[in-house]
Amino acid sequence: MKKTLALLFLSTSLLIGCGGESKKSEEKQSIKINSSSNEKVKEEGISEVYLSGSDQMKYNKSQITVTAGDEVVLTFEHAGKLPKEVMGHNFVLLKKGTNVQEFGQEALEYKDNDYIPEDSDVIIVHTEMLGGGQKTTITFQAPEKGDYDFICSFPGHVALMNGIFTVE
Repeated sequence: MKKTLALLFLSTSLLIGCGGESKKSEEKQSIKINSSSNEKVKEEGISEVYLSGSDQMKYNKSQITVTAGDEVVLTFEHAGKLPKEVMGHNFVLLKKGTNVQEFGQEALEYKDNDYIPEDSDVIIVHTEMLGGGQKTTITFQAPEKGDYDFICSFPGHVALMNGIFTVE
């Protein structure tokens, strides 16, 4: 009986051990395969940017850098849960020299246009206003080299949701 139990224990240990090693090598292989397929290869002439805003009135980045002349593909996501009427977020890229606070004050008057002043000559590009869980992508040509302000134009957000968009 002891001999049978010992053989059973030894067989089970070997099976588990072999299965464990097999699983480990599968995991290693899986990691290797997934890591290479998840690597982003920058296409020549294209700058891909991911930006998100939260229910805490914060962007995930305060600095974005792209290459002059590139086509910029910006994906913007509202990572929070609150609706856009309460905690809407957008991305607004402003021309050099724009007074951000004055722009934010002017945007307050355009609720019906998602707080984007109509016929503004200081906006380079902007996304739509998003509510929690929504995502959008815009594509535009990077402006000339320099530093540009980007903000969220929802009332009161400009103070916390702002950053520098650098074109090199």
